[in-house]
Amino acid sequence: MVPDDAVDPGQSLGGLSTELLEIAMVQPPGEDNEPVDDGGMRTAEQARDVTRGFLLLAAPEGGSAGDAVLLVVSELFTNALLHAGGVTGFRLEAGPGTVTVAVDDASSLRPQSLPMDAAKPGGFGWHLVQDLSADVRVQVHPAGKTVTAIVPCPTGVMRQG
Repeated sequence: MVPDDAVDPGQSLGGLSTELLEIAMVQPPGEDNEPVDDGGMRTAEQARDVTRGFLLLAAPEGGSAGDAVLLVVSELFTNALLHAGGVTGFRLEAGPGTVTVAVDDASSLRPQSLPMDAAKPGGFGWHLVQDLSADVRVQVHPAGKTVTAIVPCPTGVMRQG
C-alpha cells in the first residue's frame, strides 16, 4: 500500500494517480473476485505503469533490477489475460532487497513450461519469470490461482532484527 504521507491524495506520481496505485496494490485474492473491470487496470501496459510508480517509491535505485520487476509484471499479467480467464487481482510488495509481484487469475490451471524453440513465437515468458525471480510460487484456490514471483531488487525496506 502506498504510505499516506508519500504523496497527496489525487497527486500524480510518474503520470499515475495514487488512486490507481491503491487499486493495484490492495486487491486481495478471494473467492468472490472477478476479472478487474472497475475502471482499473485492464492491460499489461497499465500494470507496468503502476509498477513504475511503485518502483519510484519502493526502489528508486532499482536500475536493471527494476527492469526485471517490470518484465515479470508484464509476463504474469499478460499470461493471466491470454491464458487464464483474466486478472482478478494484482499486488506489489517491497521487502528487504526484493519486490514481490502477485497476480491472481480466474483459472486453476498451473502455468506450463513450453519447449524453448526460437523458430516458434511465444513460450518464453514463463521461463523468463523463473529466471528473473528468486522464487516463484503458484497457489491454486477455489476462484483460480495466484502466481507470486519474488524478484531481487534493491528497495528502501530494511531487514527486521
